[in-house]
This record gives sequence, C-alpha cells and structure tokens, in this order.
Amino acid sequence: HTHTHTHAANMSWQDYVDKSLVGTGTVTKAAIHGMDGNPWATSPGFTVTPEEAKVIIAGLGEGEPSQQVNGIRAGGEKYTFIRRVESTMNGKRGSEAGIIIEKTEQAIVIAVFEGGIQAGACSATVGKLGDYLRGVGY
Repeated sequence: HTHTHTHAANMSWQDYVDKSLVGTGTVTKAAIHGMDGNPWATSPGFTVTPEEAKVIIAGLGEGEPSQQVNGIRAGGEKYTFIRRVESTMNGKRGSEAGIIIEKTEQAIVIAVFEGGIQAGACSATVGKLGDYLRGVGY
C-alpha cells in the first residue's frame, strides 16, 4: 500500500526535494527516504536504493559508522567518509562533489552537491530542512 505524506503548508515530499533542496541552488540532487529505507521522493535520475539507505540509517545510529571504513554509498556512487556529528553525516567524492545526510525523526534527507557548490552551503540547506521536518513531527 502507498503512503501519502502531507503536512504543514501542504507541500509534498517531492516539493521538499525540488524546492527546499535542489531549488536553493546549493544542492545538485537529493532524496528523502523513510526509516525502512524506502524512497519518499527523489531528484530525477538519482536512485538511492533501499539497501543503500538502510546502510546509511544504520551508520547514523549508535556506535561507529561502517562508512568510516567502507565509505558512503548513495545512488551508485561512493563517497569518502568525512565525519558524523549527531544526526548528520558528510562525505566527499574528489574535490568537486560531496554528500550530506541528515536524519530526522522519521526520515533521512540525502543531498549531493557538485560543480562548485560549497559544502557549507549545502550543509546549511540540509540542516534547515532537517530542523523544519523535526519541528513538524517528521
């Protein structure tokens, strides 16, 4: 069965990906997945598998993240693990691309930045959405 996720201001999960993340110009592509690993919304052509999402969710749980050794895998790409701080994990791929993942109460926000976007700008955008989602119970 399909879940329809709607909430404050009646924005859909796809709106969060398209407007709150990619639309800011600080995120190249993004996805939002539930805690079961299944996708709620994603950028066209960016497919994070449920298996990839489950490994990321586990890495944001207790203990040392497996990503420290194995890297962060999302959308078929591997990113070098940089750090995990509380509910956030950061990684990079080469000098031009990176990934920022934020865990909320019920979801994970996965954002990739490429082509001159600064990690700090992407991180601020993802953090803002994460704070908002937590504030409305997600």
